[in-house]
Amino acid sequence: MTATRPVPRAPLPVVVAGDANVDLVLRGDVVPRFGQAEQLADSGDLVLGGSACIAASGLARLGVPTSLVARVGADTFGAFTLDALRGYGVDVASVETAPDEPTGLSVILSTPADRAILTVPGTIPTLTGARVTQELDARAAHPGILHVASYFLQPGLSAALPGVLARARAQGWTTSLDTNWDPGERWTGLGDVLPHLNLLLPNRNELRAVAGALGEPADLDDTALAVRIARRGPRVVVKDGAAGGWSVGADGDVARAPGLAVDVVDTTGAGDSFDAGYLSAVAHGVPRERERVRWAAVAGSLSTLGAGGTGRQATLDELERVLAP
Repeated sequence: MTATRPVPRAPLPVVVAGDANVDLVLRGDVVPRFGQAEQLADSGDLVLGGSACIAASGLARLGVPTSLVARVGADTFGAFTLDALRGYGVDVASVETAPDEPTGLSVILSTPADRAILTVPGTIPTLTGARVTQELDARAAHPGILHVASYFLQPGLSAALPGVLARARAQGWTTSLDTNWDPGERWTGLGDVLPHLNLLLPNRNELRAVAGALGEPADLDDTALAVRIARRGPRVVVKDGAAGGWSVGADGDVARAPGLAVDVVDTTGAGDSFDAGYLSAVAHGVPRERERVRWAAVAGSLSTLGAGGTGRQATLDELERVLAP
């Protein structure tokens, strides 16, 4: 099937708000054994991390003007984060540097099929809703897409998010959220957020966790749960691993697209690259929902070919070559 190309206009701007940190990605024999046992891993890479950073980098590489609202520390990891973001074309003018707080750090134990993540939050929880609103107000004359990442890692932002999103939508922004996993596994607060969202981008496990917290019946299948969530406000766009992805609105009409068969190096950040693919399709004016999901699935698949979340993110030219008939 012929892929829908972007319409000939400038893409909408995207503001990404959320976590900024570095990832130390270890691969190989990465299941820890205590008792002072030393293990030899196959490889280790220090790379740009954070769901918001990876999504922002993916959007910028796909030709979308992208700004990040976040906080880092005035330390080596903070400088690394900012330099990496600039290198990918992300506008970091709205990233604050905290003089007395450390930049967040995640250690990722990665296998081709799964991963475990250990995170030192640092500056990650200190971003506020007022700061995000300030940045949106400054851009209110030219609204685009607001994407928020890592809801559960940022209590100062999440508590204010219903008001932030309501104000953004009143200004004409399209609002998007990837909650990511809740480390506390409580999944609270989203009932007040959903009515102010245009898009919710969970993976299947997150979808079921969110639905459970909202009191939806556990015996329903994933699609039925997504429809119930969509009736609360947002279109639900679901990451489905190697199978690709799908989305559904309140009417229950499902759009599906497969991923690519690739030799996976590292799945870190693949979901954030999926987000970037979907949001870039929206920003570029791709009209058909199945093609938007196809952009997302292909972008997520290609990102697994390199180490870390940003090591192998697709450019717009690469994405279009894969999508071409």
